[in-house]
Amino acid sequence: MSDKKKNVKQIFDSIAFRYDLLNHLLSFGFDYRWRKKALKLSGINSQSVLLDVACGTGDFAIHAYNMDVRQIFGGDFSYKMLELFSKKSSWSNGNMVQLVAEHMPFKSGSFTNITVAFGVRNFYDIRKGFQSFFDVLKENGKATILEFRLPSNPIVRFIYKFYFKKILPLVGGIISGDKSAYQYLPDSVEEFDEKVNMPLHLKSVGFKKVETHSLTLGIVQVIIATK
Repeated sequence: MSDKKKNVKQIFDSIAFRYDLLNHLLSFGFDYRWRKKALKLSGINSQSVLLDVACGTGDFAIHAYNMDVRQIFGGDFSYKMLELFSKKSSWSNGNMVQLVAEHMPFKSGSFTNITVAFGVRNFYDIRKGFQSFFDVLKENGKATILEFRLPSNPIVRFIYKFYFKKILPLVGGIISGDKSAYQYLPDSVEEFDEKVNMPLHLKSVGFKKVETHSLTLGIVQVIIATK
């Protein structure tokens, strides 16, 4: 498990300087819509106290700020990602913490909302990470997870897997200079989708309600768990 944690940190440190460009390019700009839709489904508002886990360069948190949320904290294991987040948003200074989801340095009941975009599959212990979510959320607080999935439609699934396995690593490798990092993405998505039942894990740590929403022909899912 500690090897996975180190490997993931190394991967994201290495591609941090091209992370935003490649996210938007390789998703054809849909990542903006996915984040906005996930936040709307979560019911986030100006009274929310938000923790964005695996925040990367802060796109989820910045979308929340644009929706009038002002109490926002970001956490990520990659310090280089946090540095880029800081450069993109002056209001984030002092509200960022280098952390892993499994061990979060916050008191119980600190947040009304937790968000994580495309980060759960990088946790080294998913159930432990979800237990941390549960612990730091207030009663009736919500964890909103945005994550890739393998679409059920066989035609869409074929196109999706071809793009993820052939096109994405090639383009990502050329632009970032690290082909292995963009090979990790499709490999991790397929393995995660086949082996991990997120709603089941969330319920097992105590979340009383778990909703699942499919976006863009089923290639992305939004899961909202209520404490």
